[in-house]
Amino acid sequence: MFVVLLGLAGADNYVRPPAGRSLFVSHDHSKTSSQQVHISLAGNAQLRISWITDELTPSTVKYGKSSGVYEALMNGTSSSYRYIIYKSGQIHEVVIGPLEPSTTYYYKCGIDSSPEHSFRTPPAQFPIDFAVSGDLGQTEWTKSTLQHISKTDYDVLLLPGDLSYADFYQPSWDSYGRLIEPLASQRPWMVTQGNHEVERIPLIHKERFTAYNHRYHMPFEESGSSSNLFYSFKVAGVHVIMLGSYTDFGPDSSQYKWLESDLRKVDRKQTPWLFALVHAPWYNSNSAHQGEKESSVDMRNSMENLLYNARVDIVFAGHVHAYERFARVYKQEADKCGPVHITIGDGGNREGLATKYKDPQPKISVFREASFGHGQLRVVNASHAQWTWYRNDNAQPDSTWFTSLASDSACVV
Repeated sequence: MFVVLLGLAGADNYVRPPAGRSLFVSHDHSKTSSQQVHISLAGNAQLRISWITDELTPSTVKYGKSSGVYEALMNGTSSSYRYIIYKSGQIHEVVIGPLEPSTTYYYKCGIDSSPEHSFRTPPAQFPIDFAVSGDLGQTEWTKSTLQHISKTDYDVLLLPGDLSYADFYQPSWDSYGRLIEPLASQRPWMVTQGNHEVERIPLIHKERFTAYNHRYHMPFEESGSSSNLFYSFKVAGVHVIMLGSYTDFGPDSSQYKWLESDLRKVDRKQTPWLFALVHAPWYNSNSAHQGEKESSVDMRNSMENLLYNARVDIVFAGHVHAYERFARVYKQEADKCGPVHITIGDGGNREGLATKYKDPQPKISVFREASFGHGQLRVVNASHAQWTWYRNDNAQPDSTWFTSLASDSACVV
């Protein structure tokens, strides 16, 4: 049995919004000026800066600690891709560093007439703040979510798949890049892919993840991965694993073998916190995306033991267009040494909210709500972190504290 969720617990009479109007952000710079600028972590004390130009220009970044004063220059590469009749602009990538922690840098991409941007590097140690948002898209609700995130002083954004919702129409990737640039050019955005990034058309375009892989180069090489679809990174005492729900994950797959190897390298004395991101949730009491055996159930059956035995603290997912927080679980039962599973697929997609839930609510489901919003995770120290989910209309949030499993003597392996 499923129940339609008509309002939050309590008498706030909240009327859930319909799917938001789709936005398209046009290009208002010259053909040689940088656009769609975004940054990501790229190994120890380094950042990858990516941007697009309509024409071929130098793949260089000038940067320094004062506005207009650029003490360093780094060179990179550029590429482009074709998708049926679409040809992308020049996609530039430059890795800069070493960079100092918790420091603001100013930079210019490519030619001198390009606009100046600035970013702040993450801290070297606790506390560190993450913004978390999945299934972002580019609608009026996306714009609201981004506005809410922009008011927070986060260090790194985590996005568990479904970025642009371009769905084969490649100019929407360009629009999305322009929409997120004000935020993504200032803080590292670390993303993994969702089903809307697959973009494979049988007999016409056989390659999967073409736009995603060309536009969002994540630090897979730095983490020993063979694919941009799965990787890990470390930042300020946190080890984050980004997994691919739509690439092979069985015991004989390269992703599974890489995950085994990556988890063996985790040192909980150096990184007391261990997070993982997938797109399709392994635990879900919403009617949406129930029965998706391969991307959800099969992946959970294949990899849950690895994450449990490594004492992963939190697993973030998207896909379901709502918010849900579970207890610590393992093999579908409450387990104090299992990870907390959080679905955060409420960023603002054009398909609307998933408002129907199973009734009664499973005991392992602690909080669930079908509204647009985002999450904030403040890792205070080696043992404690505060999680808060905010609904975009500023209603009462869901907030709780987590204790790292590395600090729990009952769960030490």
